[in-house]
Amino acid sequence: MANLTANAYLRILGEVHTELWILDVSAAQTLYKGHPMIIDQSEDTVNLRGYVDATVVAATDVFMGIAAEPKTVATSALETLENGIEIYVWPTIVGFPSAVYTNADLGATIYMSDSAVLSATAADNPQIGKLLRVEGGFCYVQLITPQVCTGA
Repeated sequence: MANLTANAYLRILGEVHTELWILDVSAAQTLYKGHPMIIDQSEDTVNLRGYVDATVVAATDVFMGIAAEPKTVATSALETLENGIEIYVWPTIVGFPSAVYTNADLGATIYMSDSAVLSATAADNPQIGKLLRVEGGFCYVQLITPQVCTGA
């Protein structure tokens, strides 16, 4: 798969809505702008983790938003605001570079199969929103947060 190795080039359609969340530090994390963020209920029921292809998504896990900034935390870090991350949340419309969809797919439920790839597949992938528009090589997704990962 194609997990992020640098900040994603995102576009925002309309007004931006963000929230600051504290990161789970039970394992070190390097996150990039564009990373899908979840509460992994098997690891930490309060703080966020970045979703990557290797993450086993359970039906109880919760998609919270898309990272609006890069952030790195170490295992030895404290779970404080200093180790927080701003994330895009509902009703923000985020444009992801993607050729997966066309305007014929408008209204489709959108998942992410890893931290960089949009997908139509629900199995073991977090649901992030609904396809609102496809234009200029970008798929614009209206985020639906928080969202329980029912497709797991």
